[in-house]
Amino acid sequence: MAARHPDRVLSLASIMSNTGHRWRGQPGLRAYPIFLRKPARDRAAAIDSAVATFRLIGSPEFPFDEEELRTLAERSYERGFDPAGAGRQLAAIIAAGDRTAEVATITAPTIVIHGTRDVMVTPSGGRATARAIKGARLVMIEGMGHDLPRGLWERIADLVAGNTARARTQRATA
Repeated sequence: MAARHPDRVLSLASIMSNTGHRWRGQPGLRAYPIFLRKPARDRAAAIDSAVATFRLIGSPEFPFDEEELRTLAERSYERGFDPAGAGRQLAAIIAAGDRTAEVATITAPTIVIHGTRDVMVTPSGGRATARAIKGARLVMIEGMGHDLPRGLWERIADLVAGNTARARTQRATA
């Protein structure tokens, strides 16, 4: 949206993402078991799988609340579970290819937020995104993985709000 329809975007916050470059931000070896296991076929297995996944990809330096995660996994399952969903998401990521040139056309004030312990989209993905977008601000959060731990909600919200304020200031000045 920010690249293709810049008139519709006043600011951008990129969190745990990458440009699609073949060598930047790719999953770490520890994440590969997630891609190789068979999809869950029932409610209990889907919930257990979600907990196991976030135990692996989550933020190791923040508390892991299994009870809260199980509740969230239950709600997600009830909202709509599709065993093939993760496979389709992975296929879409691969099919998207390298978007570095397109990402480089983004003009909206951008903040790139990425965890130093992300094993799904390794930190090089966040750095590549910030490098590709002129004027982007990169914030690497120590100990954050591929999740949004409750202990970081306020900080991340403040970072996004600050970027939004920066966009408003730039727009008013222009």
